[in-house]
Amino acid sequence: MRGHRMNSDHPGGYRDDRGRQRPESRRAGAKNRTATRPADRRRGGDPARKVAWEVSRAVADGAYANLELPRALRSADLHGRDAAFATELTYGAIRMRGLYDAIIEFAAGRPVGQIDPPVLDSLRIGAHQILGMRVPPHAAASETVALAREVNGTGASGFVNAVLRRVTERTREEWIREVTAGRSTDEALAVEHSHPTWIVRALRGALRADGISDDADLDVALVSLLEADNAAPAVSLVARPGLATVQELVDAGAEPSKLSPVGAVLPSGDPAEIAAVRQTRAAVQDEGSQLVALALAAAPRRAEGPQDWLDLCAGPGGKAALLAALSTEQPDTTVFVNEISEHRTELVRRTLRAAIDAGIEVMIGTGDGRDLGAEEPDTYERVLVDAPCTGLGALRRRPEARWRRSPGDVTDLTAIQAELLRSALDATVDGGVVAYVTCSPHVAETTAVVHEVVHGRQDVVVEDARPLFRDAAGEQLQQLGDHPTVQLWPHVHGTDAMFFALLRKSASPES
Repeated sequence: MRGHRMNSDHPGGYRDDRGRQRPESRRAGAKNRTATRPADRRRGGDPARKVAWEVSRAVADGAYANLELPRALRSADLHGRDAAFATELTYGAIRMRGLYDAIIEFAAGRPVGQIDPPVLDSLRIGAHQILGMRVPPHAAASETVALAREVNGTGASGFVNAVLRRVTERTREEWIREVTAGRSTDEALAVEHSHPTWIVRALRGALRADGISDDADLDVALVSLLEADNAAPAVSLVARPGLATVQELVDAGAEPSKLSPVGAVLPSGDPAEIAAVRQTRAAVQDEGSQLVALALAAAPRRAEGPQDWLDLCAGPGGKAALLAALSTEQPDTTVFVNEISEHRTELVRRTLRAAIDAGIEVMIGTGDGRDLGAEEPDTYERVLVDAPCTGLGALRRRPEARWRRSPGDVTDLTAIQAELLRSALDATVDGGVVAYVTCSPHVAETTAVVHEVVHGRQDVVVEDARPLFRDAAGEQLQQLGDHPTVQLWPHVHGTDAMFFALLRKSASPES
């Protein structure tokens, strides 16, 4: 990288007696020459690696990998193994950047904050190939240097070459021992498993609150959870009842879910190639999200007759679409769908297109869910509060999320969550139910919010939700926690870490 001065013991080369910087591979008697000699150098990186770098750059500017990557793959016309390689490289480099940055700092002899961000992304991509994929180290370094030459410039490519050569000198396990030495347990786990330390501590607290009190068991569970966060998740599909069937998805190449009675798992391929998905009769949806919608729909009724359901904060509409399909199993039911953002309301409309075309009673509107309880009190039989949250339960699907959140976000979000839950309870009829759901296991966002809202109210009871969670065979799911609320886990159930509380509203003593 131009302008970087490095000592002779640093991996960027050294300065000769005239002050000229010379590359490491040209030192007298240099060993382990790389394939980046002039005769062997590629002028540019291969398309798959370039896609990974471009998506990493877009994510650094605020994009979401799961939205940006498909566009980049289409633009580069990558398919099959090339697309799979680009996907693993993209997600792995973003997901594991905490570990790789610690290793890069050591190998470069400088903090990553002193490395130009576009060059740092090239280094992360190289590090993931060397330490996290089955790419021969020699080829990983060579190809990444070629990429860096194209996207970062010739000067930077020499720096990338030198750092990655240093990275190849140790195994992943050796590097982990090096960069975690002297750290506390949670700090070491944070580096090794590439999670911010505050998230590791929050997950430890959530596991403890879930009933694991023995420290040894807690450590084992925490490591399993962190590993699950870093494992590429399967593509889960939902067949919206009355619009599609699981068998239709199986005929398209999926396998029936063992966890969700309306779910399937796609082992390979593009879900957009399935007709039912393109037509919104089916969709990509985590099995945990399917289970919470199924649980709300299955909650016992306290009165007969027509009923109105409400999804209070629905965007982008996956759970609302499943609820709409499930509502057809209960006569005279209308589903109302609310979203605060006009843009996300439009996403909800698209998601619900097949349900609306099929004549299912769905009403979609835009408004602040915190106001709806006062505007429409005692109106709805079932209300879903899928509250905005930190998303710590979906880190395996959203690799950039762990780097964008901070402890301060929790305070802001819990205030909103409590307001939404209060509004939902006010909007619910006596005898009706509210499902409070978060895609986060953080105690502050789950049981703490429920306790805060329920405390002091005489018209709300937290019911045992565990019997409502049943697998595809109809059996009750196990290991749901020691409380009436439900906590799903990636390392236990194979789902996102969804939290679910069922609140039953009864007539207040003043009524």
